[in-house]
Amino acid sequence: MKTPATVLGLGAMGTALARAFLAAGHPTTVWNRTPDRSPELDDLGVTRAKTVADAIAASPLVVVCLLDDASVRDTLAPAASELGSRTLVNLVNGTPEQARRTADWTTQQDAEYLDGGIMAVPVMIGGPAAFILYSGSETAFERHQADLAALARPTFVGSDPGLAALHDLALLSGMYGMFGGAAHALALISSEKVSPTAFTAELLVPWLTAMLGAVSGIANDLEYGAEPGAAGSNLAMQAAAFGNLTEASHAQGVDPRMLIPMRDLLDRAVAEGHGDEDLAATVRLLAKD
Repeated sequence: MKTPATVLGLGAMGTALARAFLAAGHPTTVWNRTPDRSPELDDLGVTRAKTVADAIAASPLVVVCLLDDASVRDTLAPAASELGSRTLVNLVNGTPEQARRTADWTTQQDAEYLDGGIMAVPVMIGGPAAFILYSGSETAFERHQADLAALARPTFVGSDPGLAALHDLALLSGMYGMFGGAAHALALISSEKVSPTAFTAELLVPWLTAMLGAVSGIANDLEYGAEPGAAGSNLAMQAAAFGNLTEASHAQGVDPRMLIPMRDLLDRAVAEGHGDEDLAATVRLLAKD
């Protein structure tokens, strides 16, 4: 028999997690504040617990997928006595400090704690493209790594419970920055009679894909230092040209608010003497704030 697992919370993601455990052969118990949520799980053999305490008691592996950090504590506190000797896996999006506080509280209940960052949308759970970042008890991770693989590729990022949240938020920052830029590009191109679908397929996606290669260079410069001499695409040149983006946006009736923070950062980098450097200098400026 595979390790029994409990899932607390049956929103879209919690339901996907429970479904993945069931598909992989894990006896799965679920609890949700609204008891009859996700009825399709019943046909798959799920066990529904009437209380949080019953749900926790049913499994050595307890996965929490609720709304936010406050709901985690509110839900678990009345059933804290049931957590002893179990592994609590918190997959609620939160901050590093929230993860550390929950880890401390869990340890006080004589349980082991793993914080997680889900790098997937619900439909991806159980598939090859999904991965989940974990931090906290390395012992618990090693014990349950194979069990957690039913959900997505498990990736351990460190024993500090806050590291999964830090990695998660850093990855989301990159994603939203990309989407923000893409949204502006589509607004700009749509201001004229240009097909947004053709523009995206033929130009935008290939361009962004090519530019992603520069991110590795920025990271390399941060860790090891830039090569001597001025950068090929230096910040002074980029700052001088950036004004055209905002000017053209205004002229086309497009709000440039997605671009203004980057323009300000480039101007600051040049003003502080980094005009001959590349984009790694902007990362250092952000880190100083």
